[in-house]
Amino acid sequence: MNKSLQVKLSVTLLATVFLTMIVSVLVNNFFLVDYYISGKQQTLLSVYNRINEMYNTFGVVGSGEKGPSDESNIDLYQWFREDGASTLENFLDMELSMEQLSQNNNISILLYRIQNKRIINQQAVYDMQVLFSSSGTNSSDNSDVENFAIYRDYIQSDDRTNILNESEKYSLQKVFVKRLDLSYIYLIGALDNGDYIMLRSSIESIEESAQISNRFFVYVTICVSCLSFVVMLFISRRFTGKILDLAKIARKMSSLDFEEKYPVESEDEIGVLGNSINTLSETLEKTLGELKGANTQLKRELEQKVQIDEMRKEFLSNVSHELKTPIALIQGYAEGLQENINDDEESRDFYCEVIMDEASKMNVLVKKLLDLNQIEFGTETLSIEHFDIVSTIGNILSNAEILFRQKEAVLKFDDSRPVYVWGDVYLIEEAFSNYMSNALNHLDGDRIVEVKVTQEMGKARISVFNTGARIPEEDIDQIWVKFYKVDKARTREYGGSGVGLSIVKATMERLGQKYGVLNREDGVEFWFTLDASNEVPEIEGIRKN
Repeated sequence: MNKSLQVKLSVTLLATVFLTMIVSVLVNNFFLVDYYISGKQQTLLSVYNRINEMYNTFGVVGSGEKGPSDESNIDLYQWFREDGASTLENFLDMELSMEQLSQNNNISILLYRIQNKRIINQQAVYDMQVLFSSSGTNSSDNSDVENFAIYRDYIQSDDRTNILNESEKYSLQKVFVKRLDLSYIYLIGALDNGDYIMLRSSIESIEESAQISNRFFVYVTICVSCLSFVVMLFISRRFTGKILDLAKIARKMSSLDFEEKYPVESEDEIGVLGNSINTLSETLEKTLGELKGANTQLKRELEQKVQIDEMRKEFLSNVSHELKTPIALIQGYAEGLQENINDDEESRDFYCEVIMDEASKMNVLVKKLLDLNQIEFGTETLSIEHFDIVSTIGNILSNAEILFRQKEAVLKFDDSRPVYVWGDVYLIEEAFSNYMSNALNHLDGDRIVEVKVTQEMGKARISVFNTGARIPEEDIDQIWVKFYKVDKARTREYGGSGVGLSIVKATMERLGQKYGVLNREDGVEFWFTLDASNEVPEIEGIRKN
């Protein structure tokens, strides 16, 4: 990940803040001065109205009104209607208020009264009395009026036509003062009592304030931008951390790992996305599980089909091989009988016995193959019963007593204690009979056949031991394969088909039990296990009795 979402989000937010501040600085540079001037005009108007209101409140009598006395040399204190200490106190309060207005609003104030008009050199000259000046020059001497700075600068200005705003009582003008080489905003107006007022504020100070404000704003912009970037890193980490968690879960999902789920802690967009991811994970897990199950089933069916094909081919090949010899014998002896090769009765009986013996072997082979086929493919439903295996084995051995006498075998079997097992009686009898027949057919040495039934850990172990030759180690794993014969000549001699042990293998696998063979010092032991617990075993395709 070249650039993380956290950095991108932080940079984007920082760029937005920085751009906003840059735009603000540009707006300040182009419009702040005009805005300040407009604000200063409103301030001058506000001061004008405030002074006019004070004059009306204190009842100052102007040049056009008559006071309590109409003397020619009117004194300043005749502005007030009350005499004595009260009049002086009111005057001082009003003067202090105007001084405060001047200082608080950074403007110069001049109040004056026009008393007399004279014509000198064909020009009108007015006698003026200064009532208040924020510069502290208050005088009643008419000869000093024109020397007063605010008024003098105004009348000496060449251009007084730049009027910003005007009404019947006042006029707002932008005036350039040559003496100071500065521009000012002047308000010249008349009060309600007939006196005059002149207010002045420097435009240069406004522009300087705007420049200072802009520089300060630039510094603030840089500091705030740096601080904002750090803050945004922490804030964005809170959001990007959740997104990275979702990305981690999504990567695991792409690897088919659906164990991890997103802990939803809010109902915002990330919470909705987390819920969607969790739902998608559960749906995919369920769907893939079903798909795996279907694939496994399909694979099993395909493998079973291939296996059936292979088994069919193998079956046909083995059956053809196994039946070739008996069929040839039957055909040969049958042709001999037909052609009367031997006329004596004894030879014909011998021929008939051979034909019948070979037909019997073929019948046994076919029957065992059919049984094996049914067990391997599960076409026959198992009938699981709870029965005494010791009693069942005892019955089989009793029925085979004549075979033991014929083989001169010594049987050892302890049937004193019953052992109950679960299983299909018919299949288990078939499996044990194959072990017993195998032991009798390979009996040698002391000619002992020992049958044992032991019980341990919920399992019964049935073993059949016979003295005789041991099985070569290389053949031990092969003897369970259909038609495999260690000693083909001997197997043919006693009529073995090579299918018996395959039936044992298929039966035990069908029941889910173990089986095997062990070479002992003086013989061979075949064994298999059965379920000897008290609970019915879970076996697919069974009928419980």
